[in-house]
Amino acid sequence: MIKAKQERIIAYFDELFPDAKGELEYEKDYELLIAVILSAQATDKSVNAATRTFFRKYTSLEQIALLPLEQLEQAFKTIGLYKNKAANIKLTANILLEKHGGRVPESKEALLALPGVGIKTSNVVRAELFKIPEIAVDTHVNRVSKRLAFAKPTDSLAIVEAKLRKTLPRERYIKTHHQMIFFGRYFCKAKNPRCRECHLVDICKEKNKNL
Repeated sequence: MIKAKQERIIAYFDELFPDAKGELEYEKDYELLIAVILSAQATDKSVNAATRTFFRKYTSLEQIALLPLEQLEQAFKTIGLYKNKAANIKLTANILLEKHGGRVPESKEALLALPGVGIKTSNVVRAELFKIPEIAVDTHVNRVSKRLAFAKPTDSLAIVEAKLRKTLPRERYIKTHHQMIFFGRYFCKAKNPRCRECHLVDICKEKNKNL
């Protein structure tokens, strides 16, 4: 991507979303990890609705680790794939207590060894908790990257991440990641995108623009 075009996109994101940040609610490190595990194929709004009650009721990692699986499933039944997620959360809580002193590990290797944690989840956690420059490619980042020609339509999530890392300044990884999520969630939506208002519509590779 031509540098001028990249700078134009970043400047527009800064104009639209100068204070973009993660919208998952948490107070403790393990709460963020649980919320991100739950957020796969689910909205942040639905996750927050479930975790607000859950984290008020169960205030320690030890309590969560000891919960019967059925209670975890009941707590998260409003979220897609809740049975698998509940099982992963219980296993992860126990591993954190047994192997990491009850703390969420910083290394990517240790995070990826936890049940329910993939590349996207580990990148979100590392960026949010430890401020390590990471780019997590979710459905919004993937869509925006391809529409704005950071990546090709056929690129896998791993390739999209690699191209964003190569294209964006490292110091912009975390902020631009959040801005791309906001842009995809509220502006450049999958259905009915706000193309008529968008200042980047001339760059967009979407064939069926909403003009």
